[in-house]
Amino acid sequence: MASVQKVPTAPFNPFYGCAIMVMAACIFFGIIGWSLYSLVTQDKEIAKITVPEPIQLPLVEITPEAKATLDQKLQAFAEKARAHQPAELSLTLADLNAIIATAPDTGYGSYAGLLRVTATLPEKDGVVGDVCLPLNNLKFWEDKKRYLIGQLTWYMHVHEEGLDAKVVDVKVPGKDVPDGFITGMEIWPWIAPYRKVEPIGTILKAIRQVKVTTEGLWISTAAPTPKS
Repeated sequence: MASVQKVPTAPFNPFYGCAIMVMAACIFFGIIGWSLYSLVTQDKEIAKITVPEPIQLPLVEITPEAKATLDQKLQAFAEKARAHQPAELSLTLADLNAIIATAPDTGYGSYAGLLRVTATLPEKDGVVGDVCLPLNNLKFWEDKKRYLIGQLTWYMHVHEEGLDAKVVDVKVPGKDVPDGFITGMEIWPWIAPYRKVEPIGTILKAIRQVKVTTEGLWISTAAPTPKS
């Protein structure tokens, strides 16, 4: 049986392989260069909206009686959640700040010195708070922080893992905050670390509804009624 023999359609060039390698190297280093440029550009933009020194946010004042009442409310909600019983709970701004002030450090830093809830936006399912957030510099090995001092707005919502909060707006007095920075803030895990801390973890994971009210938050373990 006759065999099929391939006939070259173009002369062999030993530099084809080298050319391909050079092109691949150019693409690789181009990506690296663009990444470095983007990092430097972002670092400069962040530097415009941050300051080198932190401020102290107003202290949260809560009486022993108020703390005991709040602890009882949270514990009762958690017990019903563990028993898979329907439960609901209303939290005021003072309650939210008390929870923040006494929440343990989960490895991301204590929230006590980072934020204070100041207002709600019920029509947008939003909670507003003053913040003093430490951010890394591009030269992270120098261990020097810079601080975002301003106001954040969180969108409160519920997904399969329970209650969550996503940053949707950032305001710094007298400065324009780049849209890209706000987008980057959306991925911060504000609530997720506390799902591993009890009793608040049980509460967070059991929540199936959240409503932002003029006074604070209303949460419930009951799933919302499907819309007809």
